Amino acid sequence: MLPYVHRVTKYDPADRDEHGRYTGAEDTVSDHGEVEAAYLRAVEAFAAEVGIDVLSVREPQVPSLAHFGVERPLDDFGLDGLFPTGLASFHDGAEVSLEIGLELVRVMLRDGGAWCRLEAEGAFAVHVGWDQYLYIGSSRPCEEALARTRALGLFPERLDASPYDMENDAAHVQRPGDDDFWAGLHWAVATRRAGLLEETYIEGASRWHRLTRHTIDTVRAGLAPRARLAVWPDLYSDIEGVLAALPAEGLVECVWQDKDGRIHSAVAEENEFPELAHRISEADAAVLLSVYADERVPLFTAVMPDSDGVVRARWQTEPTPSDRNWAFLKTLRRGEIVTGTVTQIASFGVTFVDIGGFEAMINIPELSWRRINHPSDIVSVGQEINAEILDVDPIHERVSLSLKALHEDPMPLLTGQIGQTVVGRVTKLVPIGAFVRIEEMENGFEGLVHNSELADGNLDSPQRGIQVGDALPVKILDVDPVQRRITLSQRQAVSADTDESGA
Repeated sequence: MLPYVHRVTKYDPADRDEHGRYTGAEDTVSDHGEVEAAYLRAVEAFAAEVGIDVLSVREPQVPSLAHFGVERPLDDFGLDGLFPTGLASFHDGAEVSLEIGLELVRVMLRDGGAWCRLEAEGAFAVHVGWDQYLYIGSSRPCEEALARTRALGLFPERLDASPYDMENDAAHVQRPGDDDFWAGLHWAVATRRAGLLEETYIEGASRWHRLTRHTIDTVRAGLAPRARLAVWPDLYSDIEGVLAALPAEGLVECVWQDKDGRIHSAVAEENEFPELAHRISEADAAVLLSVYADERVPLFTAVMPDSDGVVRARWQTEPTPSDRNWAFLKTLRRGEIVTGTVTQIASFGVTFVDIGGFEAMINIPELSWRRINHPSDIVSVGQEINAEILDVDPIHERVSLSLKALHEDPMPLLTGQIGQTVVGRVTKLVPIGAFVRIEEMENGFEGLVHNSELADGNLDSPQRGIQVGDALPVKILDVDPVQRRITLSQRQAVSADTDESGA
């Protein structure tokens, strides 16, 4: 915010009532003559005193659904001749000379076309409001410019701030259209979750792009600088179904693809529905979208960053549930300990945990260092738990947790028992041998007795004489905590007992 802000008008403060309303005879539209020229000269005087000859276009706008200005709409929104490629050059962050900037002020004073903020960061700003109200901000007092403005017959009044200063929601973290965003878009298109991209390159002007895995990169390369992006589900090929979904009244936007592959969009009210229906009746695919903010919810959104990856556009998209997930995931780090509530134990064994409005998951192997049959052996729905973050995947919106990471792995303690003989219970018979639990607890560690390590007499038919539940003396040959393997031998345990008894 600049320290010196003046409201410059043609309205004499002496002609205001006790409520600040103007009661004089001045008209509220531009005279397209001397007074309009005086406004431009005043802007020029302030810019000269601050030393500004280049301005940046910020948050450009054009009329969209209707023209709300008091004058006749200007051809090409008043930009004809000011930019070499028209709207394509009129984008957020575009730099213009002071001369072009003054012509943009003229367009805005005539209130029939484009609008924008004109600024030189930290030094100068020009905002044009309704009814010929002009707001000039500067980094210095500009006494000479103020005197020049008065000499031009205009009235500068000191303010604390321009009412047209850009205000952002400080709590909202804007999602950038960076590599992660595009990777997520590739995944959404590949899984047929998404198929349509809305590019708002100027407030009030959008382009639509139908996406495939092969066209996404081409679309990305052609986007306007600092454009706002909204990702939608794909168009529907069932045109009759789309037509049947037209509401009885109100406004609706339709996006459709014609037989030549071109994308069109139109906003219509109920008296225009027959014409709209006729236009899309022969389309290849179409979709209806609400124009009402609380009903118009895309899958996810973003704002394009500059070439260095920094988002400098100040406008923000309305966050969707996916965008809020992205913002939350940005706060998480691998290795961080989080507290959550178990919300669900899925039939396939994955445990879901609410960690602040986002559902993370714990796979069965991450619940315990020991073997378990089902997650309910460790956790229950509604239980509050602490867990460590293993991975954060913003592209697929997944967070993996580990409960066992908060506890010491007990298997390495068994390495001290290598060479010892213990009596364990047979838990399972397999073609290559038998598994034996070497700890007394229900979910104690198990080791494999390979066929070759079974006692003599069992080699021809390893399972002969051994049943699940049998107590079996085994010698611990090896414990590998990394591979989670314990190697046992019944043969060596029996041999050791024989040697000891013979001795």
